[in-house]
Amino acid sequence: MIQDIAPHTYHNEYHPLLPESSAILLYFEDGEVLAKYREEEDQIVYPRFGELADQGASMKEACRFLFAIDDTRYYLVMEKPAFNEDANAAYNMESISLFREARPKHESFAGITGYQLWNWYRANRYCGRCGKPMTHADNERMMFCKECHHMVYPKISPAVIVGVLDGERILMTKYTGRAYKRYALIAGFNEIGESIEDTVRREVMEEVGLRVKNIRYYKSQPWSFSDTLLMGFYCDLDGDDTIRLDTDELSVGEWIDRADIPETSDWLSLTNEMILRFQRGEE
Repeated sequence: MIQDIAPHTYHNEYHPLLPESSAILLYFEDGEVLAKYREEEDQIVYPRFGELADQGASMKEACRFLFAIDDTRYYLVMEKPAFNEDANAAYNMESISLFREARPKHESFAGITGYQLWNWYRANRYCGRCGKPMTHADNERMMFCKECHHMVYPKISPAVIVGVLDGERILMTKYTGRAYKRYALIAGFNEIGESIEDTVRREVMEEVGLRVKNIRYYKSQPWSFSDTLLMGFYCDLDGDDTIRLDTDELSVGEWIDRADIPETSDWLSLTNEMILRFQRGEE
């Protein structure tokens, strides 16, 4: 999955040190990242502070520490940087869809995680309670309001991925009106006052009209494309197998035999790992 970057190690402890020349800077616009993309190698490269014009003294002061991977620190900049002459033509604004495919894998993970934090910082420049400008805490990743003392931490939304099983069959779906056209599993967000197991039951009933039992947890995945923490579950059909599709959410819902599951090379998502795990009889 996208977060599985071994042998590299992700460190999300907040250490707001000023960046060294070798530190990576991340700059985003809506749906885009500043990067060098080598299409023939499917490789993404981000700029470093040492490539900035005049060594980027003012930008070093204004940047925001994000995280580290191994010994390399990553920082967010909110203004588009100016580079020295050698690097100026190398970087372009590229679609964040590259993070689904580009290598090295740990740089794709860094990019989409940085994008999630960029969205959070951008959405919390002003206090949602009193409207005054927000200030970043000195010792943790938190925004607070000096006027009313409101505190805001990065947004993480819990959601479920559900593999509904019936013997040698798994329920597979396709979304309505989305660019993603491949098979998926039942999915949905946890609601206020609801246990995560109740989310599984509700989402299956709402999307395909089925009852389930024997709910069992598999694993989780941070999914920064939608500020989500995904939790994967398998469960068994309880009773009638007739699918009653919510066509506002899904265009396809069908039972597929283990031997008939389409092949996929997608290494990115918890959804595909769960499908392949069932295909191999490991669920």
